Amino acid sequence: MTKVLEGKVALVTGSGQGIGRAIAISLAENGAKVVTNNRGPVVKNVANQLDKDRLSRLSREQLEWYNTEIEKYTGDAETTAAAINAAGGEATACFGDITDFDEAKKIVDFAADTYGSVDIVVNVAGAFGFAPIEKITEELWDKVTGVKPKGYFNIIRHSVPYMRKNKWGRIINCSSPAFMGGPIRQAEYCAANAGVHGLTWGLACELFEDGITSNVFAPAAKTRASVDMELFDKVVQKDETSTKSGVPILSYDGTEPPELFAAFIPYLASDNAKHINGAVFMTFGGRIMRYSNPAIVEVMESSQPWTVDEITKQAPEKLLSGYKNIVEK
Repeated sequence: MTKVLEGKVALVTGSGQGIGRAIAISLAENGAKVVTNNRGPVVKNVANQLDKDRLSRLSREQLEWYNTEIEKYTGDAETTAAAINAAGGEATACFGDITDFDEAKKIVDFAADTYGSVDIVVNVAGAFGFAPIEKITEELWDKVTGVKPKGYFNIIRHSVPYMRKNKWGRIINCSSPAFMGGPIRQAEYCAANAGVHGLTWGLACELFEDGITSNVFAPAAKTRASVDMELFDKVVQKDETSTKSGVPILSYDGTEPPELFAAFIPYLASDNAKHINGAVFMTFGGRIMRYSNPAIVEVMESSQPWTVDEITKQAPEKLLSGYKNIVEK
């Protein structure tokens, strides 16, 4: 295997389990020295959205399935680093909460103190919850948006000086297909991921002349969150299900593991992708897809102040030709 990231230092947030773990391992396999990160050591794994009350509503068979599957996702930054080192790579764990500005600085400085710099930042950490908009609490909103985009900003804010110094850097942020909305009831998560896109596009324009690129990947993969998705709708009222239909967007068995696309991130971080900047990709199993960039598609204009009557007259033909709203098929 070509070590396309030989000599580079990568910091991967949210790399204790799932997508972040697969990416951290792939970065190390491609030559990077990796600092793994999550909030703290995991003693016993639990699903984020299935508390004791909800678990008590499961049938015996469902609970047995839950206990079997959730064990597959137990891990943290330390176990990921250990796996990398055991395979002949080089990694060090750093626990810390990226939602705290000062703690994020300590994480970044730890990476630089350990390996000499921070060249690559891959933000994968995330939080989510299911609730119709009228039941989203302020606590849930702040928890989810505190990680994305705020936590991502915190890590990037402290990493960019190292990248500027070297005139080289890669910022790769994890979003979700939810940035475009959809049938899910988690507006706070949609907003958080849309914020990741705005942050990344802003950085792509600001930092490119310094040799720093910024891109987004929006994955769908089997992770601990997939256990939540599989069982959540079975233990809540109909008006609280994760989707309006009460059926998960992806079934557990129909979702593929992140290891299938993990190598795409080392590619984006390499010099082979130095021209890729401000791009948005979706990754699902062995499929890697690129979104189009947002663009103005229709214009109407007037030399005089617009009136409602004139807009009503002109808009259907000049501004809304071929338009379908977001829920139209």
